[in-house]
Amino acid sequence: MIRDYDMIAILGPTASGKTRLAVAVADRLGGNVISADSRQVYRRMDIGTGKDLNEYVVDGKSIPYHLIDIAEPGSKYNLFQYQSDFLEVYADLLSRNVLPVLCGGSGLYLESILKGYRLIPVPENPELRQSLEGKSLAELTEILKSYKQLHNTTDVDTVKRAVRAIEIEECYRQTPVEGKSFPHIRTLVVGVDIDREVRRSRISDRLRERLANGMVEEVQSLLDEGIAPADLEYYGLEYKFVTMYLTGRLAYSDMVKELEIAIHQFAKRQMTWFRGMERRGIDIHWIDCDKSLPDKVTEIENLINMSAHEC
Repeated sequence: MIRDYDMIAILGPTASGKTRLAVAVADRLGGNVISADSRQVYRRMDIGTGKDLNEYVVDGKSIPYHLIDIAEPGSKYNLFQYQSDFLEVYADLLSRNVLPVLCGGSGLYLESILKGYRLIPVPENPELRQSLEGKSLAELTEILKSYKQLHNTTDVDTVKRAVRAIEIEECYRQTPVEGKSFPHIRTLVVGVDIDREVRRSRISDRLRERLANGMVEEVQSLLDEGIAPADLEYYGLEYKFVTMYLTGRLAYSDMVKELEIAIHQFAKRQMTWFRGMERRGIDIHWIDCDKSLPDKVTEIENLINMSAHEC
């Protein structure tokens, strides 16, 4: 471990290069990477989620990673499960004196760890689901707004997601969250700051690369397994739009166009969430995306050393 910090967290919007940076930091400091990505938990959903597992190899050496490929497609992995799985991995790394490097772009997952949310499991509520049956997405969105301000619009991407979000909020309204302990984790939080136009260009290039590398075929293979189209659409973005194309509801060119727009909007929402995290008291040290990878790692080491000197 390193003095003054129990963990390094590296966050950034999609296509910012945060994974490569996290892997390089883990390599330099003898750490393991813990993913904070809400979709990379699913097996066989590789291209669409951008796992890029080849990035976890540095000079022929594999850098261990965690919380990737731990759930089956079609299931609904949730924040409570993520926090529980994170704590198990974190305790194991701590016991072995290995530095955890948390890395991802799923703002809620990151914030639940960095702020130590106390969560409870939320079971299905058949009565509530029955009362919501037949309501439109717009109606469900209005119901959800009666519980909370909508920071995360992916909650209302689909009817299924909106119903689940209402179910969670209703459970939290009725059940006091008590006593679930969460360790105090001293974390250096680093954000990768990428210019908006550079980000847009990278997103567009990466989308075309993923389509060329078999993303449509990946989604087709999941459908061929028997996973329901609605369950794939639940995961949003690539899985939503490619499934709509494969089930005949979108032409290929429209799928590509609409998906590209949706990813750009998603990256914008990610940055909005990160700025909100700062307003909610999380100190993020932003590093310029244009710097070389060694320079970024050195800058993070300097932040660590600066903290030690200040103490």
